[in-house]
Amino acid sequence: MKSMLPLLLAAAGAAAGPCDLYVAGGTPCVAAHSMVRALYDKYNGSLYQVQRASDNLTLDIPLLAAGGFANSAVQDAFCMGTDCEVLGIYDQSPSRNHLSRGPGGGAAPGADKGVNASKHRITVGGHPVYGAYFEGGMGYRNDTTTGVATGDEPETLYAVFDGTVFNDKCCFDYGNAETDNHDDGKTTMEAIYWGSCGGWGRGGGDGPWIMADLENGLWAGNTSVYAPNPSVLDQAYVTAMVKGGSNNTFGLRGGNAQTGPLSVLFQGTRPPAYTPMQKQGAIILGIGGDNSNSAIGVFFEGAITAGLASDSVDAAVHANIQAAGYGK
Repeated sequence: MKSMLPLLLAAAGAAAGPCDLYVAGGTPCVAAHSMVRALYDKYNGSLYQVQRASDNLTLDIPLLAAGGFANSAVQDAFCMGTDCEVLGIYDQSPSRNHLSRGPGGGAAPGADKGVNASKHRITVGGHPVYGAYFEGGMGYRNDTTTGVATGDEPETLYAVFDGTVFNDKCCFDYGNAETDNHDDGKTTMEAIYWGSCGGWGRGGGDGPWIMADLENGLWAGNTSVYAPNPSVLDQAYVTAMVKGGSNNTFGLRGGNAQTGPLSVLFQGTRPPAYTPMQKQGAIILGIGGDNSNSAIGVFFEGAITAGLASDSVDAAVHANIQAAGYGK
């Protein structure tokens, strides 16, 4: 497979999306969520669903074309003169692990609100689109997924976040979590965390950091303070990855989603008491595994794979994100 990888990536084509690249590398997406674009070159379904406050009608937000960008004009017309809330984000992968507003959990018993659909407008590849702006008390979840890693099975997770919106609260996550909405202890989560919460663990400086939420701990490496994983400064858009290997292996990757390389922030063994993993396979966005929902942040796109993607595929996905043209 390794010797064929350059050919497989070439075969994915110039119009390939991130999940086409993962498929070419033998680690297909089992979840693919995006507010802004298709993550497969042939995907032609809806990206997310909004509900307007004036009459509670709902609308699925389509693409401009297969493999393309969100048709935000449809949303603008539907939401004109009223507020719209994002009810859910569709999974573009064959697994259909769609996200809906999260139920209550151990940390916050009330159900989560959806984000304001029109709060965060940007351009990507010259097209106006909207990100999912979490302001606290907001979150999405799927507790009954298909194909997502459980136990010590390997996975790769990536997401694109706004690099300027964050806080030090728990927990702005995207990834694998408990299926019962409660804190089930160390090893029961594996999610990307973005923010400056340093109470459990931290990287260098004062944050924000790309870390992993492994439950009862945010980890920038495998020690409580891991200075080689630096604060992410002066980046409008951030690519973040968690590399969830089997057999006590774990990694973090990060980079500027507009320019520059994907960096290895950490690669090594897992923190003490975090092996073997006991992942449960739910998917969360904007919240912690027990529905801790005090964090803020902006999510644009992300995916979860079956199996551990290679470094070359990770780099290709990062390059694909840059080629999409965030902020351009």
